[in-house]
Amino acid sequence: MFKAGRKYGHLVHDAGCGCANRDLQQRSRYLGEYSRRTFLAGIGSMAVAGMVPRAGNAQTSKRPSKILLNQIRLFDGKSNTLQNGSQVLVEEGRIIAIDAANNPPPADAIIIACNDRVLMPGMIDAHWHTIYAAVPLQVLLTGDPGMIFAASTAEAERTLMRGFTTIRDLGGPVFTFKQAIDAGIIPGPRIFPSGAMITTSGGHGDLRMPFEIPPRDGQLSLSELMGSAAIVDDVGGLKRRVREQLLQGASQVKIVGGGGVSSPRSPLDMSTFSEGEIRAAADVARDWNTYVTVHAYASNTVRRAIDAGVACIEHAHLMDEETARMFADKNIWLSTQPFLSIEDAASQTGVGAERAAQIFIGTPKIYGYAKKYGIKTAWGSDLLFSPELTPRQNVMLTHLSNWYSNAEALRMATSGNASLLTLSNLRTPYSGSLGVIEKGAFADILVWDGNPLDDIKMIEEPEKNLKLVMKDGQIFKNAL
Repeated sequence: MFKAGRKYGHLVHDAGCGCANRDLQQRSRYLGEYSRRTFLAGIGSMAVAGMVPRAGNAQTSKRPSKILLNQIRLFDGKSNTLQNGSQVLVEEGRIIAIDAANNPPPADAIIIACNDRVLMPGMIDAHWHTIYAAVPLQVLLTGDPGMIFAASTAEAERTLMRGFTTIRDLGGPVFTFKQAIDAGIIPGPRIFPSGAMITTSGGHGDLRMPFEIPPRDGQLSLSELMGSAAIVDDVGGLKRRVREQLLQGASQVKIVGGGGVSSPRSPLDMSTFSEGEIRAAADVARDWNTYVTVHAYASNTVRRAIDAGVACIEHAHLMDEETARMFADKNIWLSTQPFLSIEDAASQTGVGAERAAQIFIGTPKIYGYAKKYGIKTAWGSDLLFSPELTPRQNVMLTHLSNWYSNAEALRMATSGNASLLTLSNLRTPYSGSLGVIEKGAFADILVWDGNPLDDIKMIEEPEKNLKLVMKDGQIFKNAL
């Protein structure tokens, strides 16, 4: 375990009556807390200062000045059909031309022949947990940052290789991890970070152990020290925690309005923050020119958040039809996940599995409401705590075919989710268009061996069918 305090443990535990020395206890505790707080912060600082060299492989080498992808069938992220006979020119991380006339390539361009394969924008997952997706809960609860961030680093590359070039992170200590990806130290998707999810005592995300309750001398719990949660029970504390996430670089802030599946002691029907408290958080976010999104399942919790003026709700699987109409009436975003069976939530056991079963029943209802009332709907996977489960990220997307055409599902995971990301307004970490193939957009590009508009199930096997992955004009995979 990476824990600087261990080096000095003998000062407290092996020094006779020294174990009762309050000053030594506080110093030992401080050292342990310091190591957790600074593990990734150190990496991020070195990245910014240029102290960590870029890895010497093709994925992080300098991108060519111009790349021409020709012989393509184009899905632009917005259309219902493919455009045949085009080519796409990329320069300095941007798409600079979509050429239907197939003009001669620039003399200095690298040409990649796609042989009539389908080219489309990189996909976007609107509800992902970069740090915790592949980390088993028992590992997370040990607080071992070395193991946690090693697993997360490996998963970030796998996420990119599945075709997800952008994710919206909805809870976790991801700020310096994002810096490491943006600096090219590790491969991974673009990240729109929320930072710690903000909850009340007993709310979803409060994973304190019994010995951490109540807090002593203002001591933070392990989950708070790791930056996964911020626990507050008053308006002043809530505003402060929102501002702290924004100070660290949050593009949006997530607050917890009710119970959850993966928090064993927070039932789905409970509500946490009051309407006034949620409104206060939303006001702070607006002052920072961004937005708050609220975790909520039950109808009363969802309605409370909408009445408080938030811009987006996460989940809402247990809401009724009257509540669904409020989304359309007030033009609120619904960011939800098509959980269908325990295969989609295999990391859950015990009470978590029981709650997941309630979600499975609610899933068809919410998509029915979304279609009926024309609710602005974003797609996300929200997979947690299992490296065996994360490959289902693509499967979670194909679940949308139960309610949407293949083209509609792919639009939701590209230009649709990109529209949700624009709510970050001036706090967006990336200034440019995402989720589309158009002039001036980021060169986040996938090439598939097959046509996902005809057979969306093919994207469930990216290791076989995904032949090229480009992010920001840089090629991370080329099997053409």
